[in-house]
Amino acid sequence: MNSANNAAVVVGVDGSEPALRAVRLAAAEAARRHRPLRVVHGFIWPLLHVPLSPAPGAPPGGGLRHGAEELVTAAVAEAEATAPGLSISGEIIDGEAAAVLVGESTTAALIVLGDRGLGGFSALVVGSVAVQVAAYADCPVLVARGQQRPDEPVLAAVDGSEASRVAADFAAETAVSRGVPLVAMHAYRHPGSSGPGDMQPLVYDEATLHGEQERMLAGWLTGLTERHPTVRLTCRAVRGRTGTVLADASRSAQLVVVGGQGRGEVTGLLLGSVSQSLLHHARCPVAVVRAPQ
Repeated sequence: MNSANNAAVVVGVDGSEPALRAVRLAAAEAARRHRPLRVVHGFIWPLLHVPLSPAPGAPPGGGLRHGAEELVTAAVAEAEATAPGLSISGEIIDGEAAAVLVGESTTAALIVLGDRGLGGFSALVVGSVAVQVAAYADCPVLVARGQQRPDEPVLAAVDGSEASRVAADFAAETAVSRGVPLVAMHAYRHPGSSGPGDMQPLVYDEATLHGEQERMLAGWLTGLTERHPTVRLTCRAVRGRTGTVLADASRSAQLVVVGGQGRGEVTGLLLGSVSQSLLHHARCPVAVVRAPQ
């Protein structure tokens, strides 16, 4: 995350209801982090050589450019109502939405966007823009989805990878700023478990295995409370597939934080399978934090 004091929280808008939910989430997060908020709209029409001005004889307030200006103005007003006194600016940037937000991520503290936009199909659980931005952004990406539960803890996925270490630090910082506990969760499978049926070995000691996984999780989190001394940390090791375990746990969380790619995922993927699974199935907002390249 860009730690510069003037680095803004950036929210992408397109006039949809998911985008307005993202605006409210972004405004609250910017206020908590004492950062300015930038409302950005990716204006793709100039790239398609579509006329932007009102058609001849049409009312002067028409046209695509004017429509974009109105939706940015409405989003800024929504942010001002959410966080009065917050420093807020709005801008229309020519370009495709995902490309514009990825470009913004090089100087942003955080990118926030909705899980679906106006161009998304209603049957899709998450839009392609959210997946693309989460995969390529240079700063953490917060996707507004599911329910808002301000009294519930922040949940962090931990697997011992560098990506999960960075994500855990972001989660701890977020939990402290929100005044809630942090739950660090590690999902594990039994040794030898594989295949669609996830068959278990005939002989194993569940209590011993669980204790080993808890000790491993505690070791991975060594130093976290030193870096974030006021965080209220709980560690949980849970047997099961990581995506399923975290999606179930998201029902009682206000935010799930996951690394862009974790241990055991295919090298070369910009966005790991666990991150993608949560973007599709989590029941609360999801933050994807990629380790520095």
